[in-house]
Amino acid sequence: MELRQLEYFVAVADERSFTRAAERVHISQSGVSAQIRQLERELGAELFDRSARAVTLTVAGKAALEHARAALAAAGAVGQAVGEVTGLIRGRLTVGMVSGCTLTPLFDALAAFHRAHPGVELSLLEDSSDRLTEGVRDGTLDTALIGAAATAPEGLDALTVISERLVVAVPPGHPLARRRKVVLDDLTGHPIVCMPPGTGLRAVFDQACAARGLRPTIALEAGAADALAGLAARGLGVAVLSASMAKGLDDVLIARTLADVETPALLALVWRPAHGPAVRDFLAHARRAFTHP
Repeated sequence: MELRQLEYFVAVADERSFTRAAERVHISQSGVSAQIRQLERELGAELFDRSARAVTLTVAGKAALEHARAALAAAGAVGQAVGEVTGLIRGRLTVGMVSGCTLTPLFDALAAFHRAHPGVELSLLEDSSDRLTEGVRDGTLDTALIGAAATAPEGLDALTVISERLVVAVPPGHPLARRRKVVLDDLTGHPIVCMPPGTGLRAVFDQACAARGLRPTIALEAGAADALAGLAARGLGVAVLSASMAKGLDDVLIARTLADVETPALLALVWRPAHGPAVRDFLAHARRAFTHP
């Protein structure tokens, strides 16, 4: 039994696909299949049910998965322990990023880390904040830049990058453009364009509406601020944005702070309290990048 076989086994279990697992570990699908077959022969049991469209774990596979993860974690800890003593950082750093993010300090931090540690393999994955948070919790991701409502996820350490209130943005001819003060009740009867569920901004908006018993009509959803602004500018709905997202849109949209929504939308870098030298060094670069962009 080899560590690479366990790595391929975990990859297939996570991805539920031999094809996606092969892409994740950067070898051919036939190579992954062959190594899994060899592992199954050594264990004397099939680990996957291959009869359905999506690959699923057998009973034996479920029993083996936790131990396989533990073995890989232990092997990684050996390298980290040596790295702590020698000052050498190696291995892999997997960073998550909320969909639609264009914060250049994150990219600056990645570039600085790569220059300092060219031997570390970097991965950058884009997803919703909810899924990124779970990825950090289960160890699939080392750290992630996520959106959150009011506070960072419980049980994770966090560096808050942005904390700001929600605004609505409409074209100049819209009825809300003439109001100096806009509250949630004013949105009744207007279609809304907003970020999808699983994002921090949407969580703030949904929670505020639920607290007031409001059910706004979410007409369109998009994961990028530019897309929301473009939809609102064409009269397709009232855009719900954060304050920084609305900056620079004065030529096409008029922004008004939602006066009765005081809970801020956060953008935060999160990580597990227990982490290795690679994560620690990346966080140092991130703090510098976000403090002095």
